[in-house]
Parts: sequence; structure tokens; C-alpha cells
Amino acid sequence: MEATNQEVATLVEKISGLHAAISKLPSLSPSTEVDALFTELVATCVPWSPVEVTKLSPEAQEMREDLIRLCSTAEGHLEAHYSDILAASNNPLDDLHRFPYYENYVNLSNLEHGLLASHAAAAPARVAFIGSGPLPLSSLFLTTNHLRGTRFDNYDQCGIANGRARRLVGAVANEDVRGRMVFHTADVADLGTAELGAYDVVFLAALVGVASGEKAEAIAHLGRHMAHGAALMVRSAHGARAFLYPVVELDDVRRRGFEVLAVHHPTGDEVFNSFIVARKIPHTEI
Repeated sequence: MEATNQEVATLVEKISGLHAAISKLPSLSPSTEVDALFTELVATCVPWSPVEVTKLSPEAQEMREDLIRLCSTAEGHLEAHYSDILAASNNPLDDLHRFPYYENYVNLSNLEHGLLASHAAAAPARVAFIGSGPLPLSSLFLTTNHLRGTRFDNYDQCGIANGRARRLVGAVANEDVRGRMVFHTADVADLGTAELGAYDVVFLAALVGVASGEKAEAIAHLGRHMAHGAALMVRSAHGARAFLYPVVELDDVRRRGFEVLAVHHPTGDEVFNSFIVARKIPHTEI
């Protein structure tokens, strides 16, 4: 136990130092210094760790929440940078590998589709991806590699991010892919049953609701408005990766009218999230 406590203390101390260094950066846009610090942060958080972030001190909890916010901002800048680069390509689908975390997105989409398919009787007709951002790689991989007859409605509350995503997908040579990728500028809290009830599957991106409690509120809203029987794919975090992404508690999913079907935590060096597969069930006490 003492060794475990020391391991956690050493980890938190290192991450706190990286948080301090990142907080001092004049900009979180891609640069040699930004890339080096976030590369070190990711390398620190990806290996398995016994840390349980819910048991950290209030000071460490506050540092973690701010670090997730910084990660969200930096990821947005990174995706915007590469979205602009890829949109200028003759065919963006041929150049997606230029994005630094390309392989991780490929592996993530393979895993998510595999688990989704194992719990669904048929391929979904319509999918909503909430928090798609300026570089909608998850939707693109699922559209092109797995769900070739599915319409993807991508939602982001940032109009500038959506503008970049539309421009990128508009440059794709494949007319079928272009036609099945639609973008909407909206906050999930503003989507009602008329919108959310139309989808067979709803994906909730990792960095939707980075502030404390926001992700649980988003899940509660989905529980009120998704169609019964529809699938929910929620990205979460486990262990030290919870310093990079918000954690979704299974009870927050179950209490909001969902049956949890599967949970996956990455065990290797993949730089991606945990994820939860759930199904909307009738529920009257949301």
C-alpha cells in the first residue's frame, strides 16, 4: 500500500509540474514547445497506473480539471491546424495519415464499431456525433471504413470548428462520403426529442463537458430525448488518462435511463479513451 501511495504521489507531482509548465505557455497552438510538453504529458498518463482521481486532494482535483481544460483547448488548436492542411489536399482521405494521432483514431473506430456491431441487429441508418470538432476523424473513419450506408450528423457548438469540418469534407473526392456527412452548429442541451429521437446511435465525444458535472448533465439530457432502443457511445477515461479527459461514471449512465452493455479500457500504449456502450431503455425518473 505504501509503495502504491508513493507511486501515485510521484505521478501527481510530475503531472502537476507539466500542468504548471503548460499553464505558462503564451499559446496552445502547435509549436515545438507545445508539442513537446503535451507529448510528455501523454507519455506520462498513458501507462497503467493505480491512481483513482476521485480520491485525490482538492488541490489535485482542481489542477486536474484545469489540465483537462488546457488539453481541450490544445486539441482544438491541433485539429484546426491539421483540418486546414488536409482541406488543401487534392483528396483529404488520402492524407489523413499526416495527423499525428491517425493510428489511434483508426484503432479507436475499429474497436467502437466492433462493440457496437456486437450489440446491434443491423447497421444504423442515422448516427449523431456530438462534439465532432474541426477535424471529424471518427465520423470519417466510421463513414468510410465501417458504416457505408449510414448518415452522420455531426454536432459542435463552435461555428468556426464546423466551418473547418465542412470545408475539409467538401474537399473529399468521394461524393457518397460527402453526401452522408452533415454538420450542425448546436449545443447538445438545445437538441430535443425531434432531433435526438431520430438517431439509432449517438456518440458523445471525449471532450464534451470538460467542466465538472457537465458530461453527466449531457448524458441526462440524452436520456430524456433519445429514442428507446437507441445506442449511446460515450468516451470516458480510466487511471492516469483521467488527467487528460473527463471520467464518466457508470452510475451516471444507468441512472439516466440507459442499460450499460460494454465498457472498454485501453491497456496498451494507444492514445485514446475508454468508452462505454449503452442502450436507451424506458425510464421515468430522470
